[in-house]
Amino acid sequence: MNMAAPNKVNLLLVDDQPARLLSYDAILAGLGHNLVHARSGEEALQRLMELDFAAILLDINMPGMDGFETAALIHQHPRFEKTPIIFVTAVHVTDLDRLKGYTLGAVDYVYVPVIPEILRGKVQVLVELYRHRRELELVNQKLARSNTELAQANIALQAEKTRELEALNASLAAANQELERTNRSLQTEIAQRIRAQAALEDADRRKDDFLAMLSHELRNPLAAIQGAIELMQRKQIEDPQLAWARAVLARQNQHLSRLIEDLLDVSRITRGVLALKKLPVDLREMLEHALEAIRPMIAAQQHALAVKIPGAPVPVLGDPVRLTQVVSNLLSNAAKYTEPEGRISLTLAITGADDNAQAVIEVEDNGRGIDAAALPRLFEPSTHAERLSRGAHGGLGIGLVVVRGLAEMHGGRVEAFSEGSGRGSRFTVRLPVLQAAAAAGAAPEPAPAPVPAACANGALRILVVDDNEDSAESMSMLLQCDGHDTDTAYSGETALRLACSLRPDVVLLDIGMPGMLGYEVARRLRSLEEAAHAMLIAVTGYGRESDVAKARDAGFDHHLVKPVDFDKLRSLLATRQGSLQSG
Repeated sequence: MNMAAPNKVNLLLVDDQPARLLSYDAILAGLGHNLVHARSGEEALQRLMELDFAAILLDINMPGMDGFETAALIHQHPRFEKTPIIFVTAVHVTDLDRLKGYTLGAVDYVYVPVIPEILRGKVQVLVELYRHRRELELVNQKLARSNTELAQANIALQAEKTRELEALNASLAAANQELERTNRSLQTEIAQRIRAQAALEDADRRKDDFLAMLSHELRNPLAAIQGAIELMQRKQIEDPQLAWARAVLARQNQHLSRLIEDLLDVSRITRGVLALKKLPVDLREMLEHALEAIRPMIAAQQHALAVKIPGAPVPVLGDPVRLTQVVSNLLSNAAKYTEPEGRISLTLAITGADDNAQAVIEVEDNGRGIDAAALPRLFEPSTHAERLSRGAHGGLGIGLVVVRGLAEMHGGRVEAFSEGSGRGSRFTVRLPVLQAAAAAGAAPEPAPAPVPAACANGALRILVVDDNEDSAESMSMLLQCDGHDTDTAYSGETALRLACSLRPDVVLLDIGMPGMLGYEVARRLRSLEEAAHAMLIAVTGYGRESDVAKARDAGFDHHLVKPVDFDKLRSLLATRQGSLQSG
C-alpha cells in the first residue's frame, strides 16, 4: 500500500471487530484521508513498519495484545514515538487507566457508541498537527542541507567569513527551537480545547438535569398550595380581608409558578427552543397585568409610580404571557435597584406610521444607574459588569437576559440608557405594531371548551396517587367537590393494591415518588385486569418534552404539569365520563 496523495494522510484504525472498522470508515470517509485497517495489535505494528500515520484510532479491549500493550510497543520505536493515539473504549475508564493511557502516548479517549461529529473533529485536529509536524520536518531537512552546504563552503572561505557562518548557524538553530516550541504550544492548546469542549458539553447536560430536578422539587409544594387555593375559591367568603388574602395567594402562587419557568427560560432561549404562542393582543393589557404583579414590590419600597398608557388599543402580535413577563422583569429591576422613596415611570406609546409603526415601552427610574462600560454587555448572561453596577442585591440574575431574548423573538429589541452611576436608568422595548387590517382579519384566540359541571349520575371512581400527602389530599377534596368518588395512595405499592379492589375509572399518578416511580406504577396498572382500561393521567413536576414522551411510552393517556390547571383536568374527566356513558 502506497503513501496517500499529497493532500491526504494515513490514519490507522485498530479494532478486532470488523463492524466497528466499517463504522469508522463511514464516519471518517468524508475527511478524504487514507484509512488503513488492523485487526490486532500485531497487525497494527506491521502496518506501522510499512507506512507513516498521522494518527492511530486504537481499541483498548482486544484479545491477545490489548490497546495499552500495543501503545507501549508503538511508542518504544523512535519512528513512531510522536504518533498520536486516540483510545476507543466501550466501558468506563478509571482515572488510573486514563493516566496510564496518557503515559503511553494517548492524547484523547473516545467512548462507544461513537458520536460522529466529535470523532471527526478530534481526528481532523490530529491531522492538522501531523501536517504541521511534517512541515517542520521539511524545514529541518532544509536547514540540515543548508548547514552542510555552509560547512562545505566554509572550507573554501577565508578565515574572516567563519564568524559570519557561525552567526548564521546560530540564527537558524534559534529559529528551529522557536518552531519546536510553537509546535509544542499548539499541541498543548489543542488538547486543552478538546478537553474544555468535553467539559462544556458535560456541564450543559448537568445544568439541564439540575433545572429539571429543581423545577420538579418546587412544583410539588406549589401543587398542594394550588389545590388549597382552588378549594378556598369554591367557598363563599364574606370577610373582605380573607377574600383579599385568597386573591393574593392565587396571584402569588401563579407568580411563583412563573418564576420556576423562568429558571428554564434562559436555557430555552439560548438553545433556541423556546416556543411562543402568538396572537393579536392589546399591549395595554400586558402592562396592566405586569403592574398588578409588581405593585406590592413598588409599594414596599415606597416608590412613586407614574404610568402613562394611551386610551386607544396598542395592537401587537405576541405571546401575552411572555410580553407581560418582559414588562414585569423591567419593573422589578427598577424597583429593586432604586433606593426607597424613589421615582419609577412606565410609559407606552406608538411611534411611526403604517408599516414602520412601533409600540414603545419605557421603564425609567432615578436609581443607581449603570456605568457606561457596563451598558454594552448588560443583557449578557451572568455579566460581571451588571453585578458591579447593580450592587449587592440578591436575585436570579436572569431577568434582563430573558427580556432581550423575548423582545427579539417578537421581532423587537430592547435598549438600556444611563448617564452613569447614581444617575438613574431607562429601558426601552420596541415592538412592531400589528396593522389594523391584519388585526381585524386575524383569527381570535379560540375560546376554551366549556367545562361541564360535575354530574351526579356520572361520578367517576378516581384514585389519586402522590407521595406529597398535602397535594394528594387537596386534589382529592377538589374532585369530591365535583361529585366524584376518590381514594388516595401515597406510594406506588399502595396504589397497585387499591386499584385491584377499587377498579378506578381514572388514576391521577405522580411520577417522582420514592420507591417505585410513576412510570413503573403505570406499566403495572396496565397489566392488571382491574385497571387496564382506566384513564391514566401523569401529574408531575417534570415538564420537558422528553418527560411527556417517557410518560406516553409508560402507558399514560395524558400528562399534566404541577400545579395543575384544574379546568384542564375537569375537561379530561368530562371526556372520560362521556366515554363511559356512551360505552
